[in-house]
Amino acid sequence: MNFYLNKYSFREKLITENPSSDLGLIVVIPCCSEANLIETLQSLLNCQLPNCGVEVIVVINASEIADKSILDQNKISFNEASEWISNNKKEGIKFYLINENALPKKYAGVGLARKIGMDEAVRRFDELQKDGVIICFDADSQCEENYLVEIERHFKNNPKTPACSIHFEHPIDGAEFSDEIYNGIVQYELHLRYYKNGLDYAGLPYAFHTIGSSMAVRSSAYQKQNGMNKRKAGEDFYFLQKLIPLGGFTEIKTTKVIPSPRISDRVPFGTGRAMQDWLLDDRDEMLSYNPKSFVDLKDFVELVPKLYGLEEILLPNSINQYLDEIDFQDNLLKVRRNSTSENHFVKLFFNWFNAFKVLKLMHYLRDNFYPDVNVFEGANALLELSNKESSVSHRGLLVKYREIDQN
Repeated sequence: MNFYLNKYSFREKLITENPSSDLGLIVVIPCCSEANLIETLQSLLNCQLPNCGVEVIVVINASEIADKSILDQNKISFNEASEWISNNKKEGIKFYLINENALPKKYAGVGLARKIGMDEAVRRFDELQKDGVIICFDADSQCEENYLVEIERHFKNNPKTPACSIHFEHPIDGAEFSDEIYNGIVQYELHLRYYKNGLDYAGLPYAFHTIGSSMAVRSSAYQKQNGMNKRKAGEDFYFLQKLIPLGGFTEIKTTKVIPSPRISDRVPFGTGRAMQDWLLDDRDEMLSYNPKSFVDLKDFVELVPKLYGLEEILLPNSINQYLDEIDFQDNLLKVRRNSTSENHFVKLFFNWFNAFKVLKLMHYLRDNFYPDVNVFEGANALLELSNKESSVSHRGLLVKYREIDQN
């Protein structure tokens, strides 16, 4: 019996058909009340196929207390997808549906749905005694045609990488959504890229995007870190924060995922909720972090190696006040005691002062020192701090940040 599956799996074996001997990639898609699932499946079917076999596992899910409208849509999705799968057989890629429409209300949500699918992927690879790649996707996303081959190539060319993020770009024009939605998603994606690049500017070792539809992990690394969590939102952020400290985390920049900018109220934060709040607030500018917060954070990060010694260092007052809130001195002593060198200390320090603590720090600085600014102002200021050319439009600025993230 596989140790991980025996101890941490939420379900027993769900797919009875034996996996193909050449299976190497499994795409896992949580689906709850999604009307456009077929478009997502078609996008994957249109992909150029890699040298290995591919499976797509869709976990159609809902809580045991879900509204009838959600259950009705899930039934429609299951029936439509079943018919689509029957009519779209293609050698090298197989599609499977898992029905989970009565999940315990305490855990029901995207985290558990991903976990059920990813655990099943582990089981499929374990049957073959293979360390395959598990890919996270969303039921309202699409991808470029080279998506699968680039993921296969990336993990082959980077044999030590445990996991990676994948470049993403929301649609920012077209006829599918309103001008208000496109305006909002430009600013929301800019906020995501501004924050990620702000962490990079500060010199933090975990400046990576954490988007649930845009990540992939080796089965062995997934098991080593005890699998996906059951969080109802933010499951992607917390999951990747377990993987990044393993070292060797990478980014795929040669293909892209295209997430939907549609509104949603099923989770308390994320793209769908951000778009809903954007429309309800009826404002012209989206707010984001003050660039002064990244400046103070950078000053702190540059001084971290000196904390290995006992000498006094002068930190920004804003940082000092936050550190007092999180028992910094006691934790610093623990990290020192477990360190064998300055480099080892720095690694252990950032395992403790992780991305979650940095996010809390940014909120603390926002609430007590540096009020939010509009995202256009903040993102342009960060470019100037990084000696990069600024932009005069929201879209132009987003395109520039996309180019920075890709290059």
